[in-house]
Amino acid sequence: MQEEEARRKALALVERSEIALVGSNGEDGHPWIKAMLKMETEGLKTVWFSTNTSSRRVAQFLRDARASVYFVDFSDWMGLMLRGEIEVLSDSESRKRLWRDGYERYYPLGADDPDYTVLRFSAANANYYHQLDNLSFAP
Repeated sequence: MQEEEARRKALALVERSEIALVGSNGEDGHPWIKAMLKMETEGLKTVWFSTNTSSRRVAQFLRDARASVYFVDFSDWMGLMLRGEIEVLSDSESRKRLWRDGYERYYPLGADDPDYTVLRFSAANANYYHQLDNLSFAP
């Protein structure tokens, strides 16, 4: 498989995925994996999430920004792992960007609720596989 084809298929996978598996590093250095709703993407380079400021995940990213984000299509044995770093954002613009109707159920103070936080993942490298093909490239 050529890089151009892998990049095209990887982008299609990201665009149709609603869930991503997000990896962080715990205090003891062991990886922690969590399924999260993918809120927005900018190509293969940037993935946006939102979560609770009080969550264990936010504390882990504040300690160690290194992260991985994994998208998978089990029906076609296809996957994309992105490795990079996550920024924890609490500015009003980022919060409003990802705010969705219904969130007030979890964040009664709205987009400015202190327990509402945005995560912006920036990929440094990518690894795409489909069946027996496997290719690493810069996102």
